[in-house]
Amino acid sequence: MKLFTKLYDMALVWAKHRHAERYLAGMSFAESVFFPVPPDVMLAPMSLAQPSKAWRFASFATVASVLGGILGYLLGFWLFEPVVEPFIAQMQWQDKFNTALSWFKDYGVWVVFIAGFSPIPYKVFTIGAGVLQMAFLPFIIASAIGRGARFFLVSALMKWGGVKMEKKLRQYIEVLGWAVVALIAVAYILLR
Repeated sequence: MKLFTKLYDMALVWAKHRHAERYLAGMSFAESVFFPVPPDVMLAPMSLAQPSKAWRFASFATVASVLGGILGYLLGFWLFEPVVEPFIAQMQWQDKFNTALSWFKDYGVWVVFIAGFSPIPYKVFTIGAGVLQMAFLPFIIASAIGRGARFFLVSALMKWGGVKMEKKLRQYIEVLGWAVVALIAVAYILLR
């Protein structure tokens, strides 16, 4: 069954849509607050389909993600108990949230930078920063650097890989897709 090949082909088609940048920005913003799917799934094929716009796409994703992170921070700061806490419980993120809070205590602002690359959803860190009332400016700077590094890395790999990368990626997409599913399952089991 070639599930990921079909999804990959659809993502490449969507990446060329005239509103793709808006969708990417919306997805990046929402992922920093509540949406479970990371924007990389749209950013990578967009950068691959239009390498001349790769930096532009990474910039859109970064700015939108930081803006979404600010909303997540404010939700944690002002509306944690009435709004966010029930949502965390409903999504079964309590253990991840507790892990993020303990990392904040151990590593401070550095955890926001590292969060851009961790298997724990970024939204957990944005909300956690607000709950713990982390200094706002360092939060924004760490978010911009961490998220920017991640998105520009994804775009760079796709831009520089070009057609060769696209062919290799398409050739191994099923293996990579199932490997990611396995990694998510392992991460879930370990972080529970």
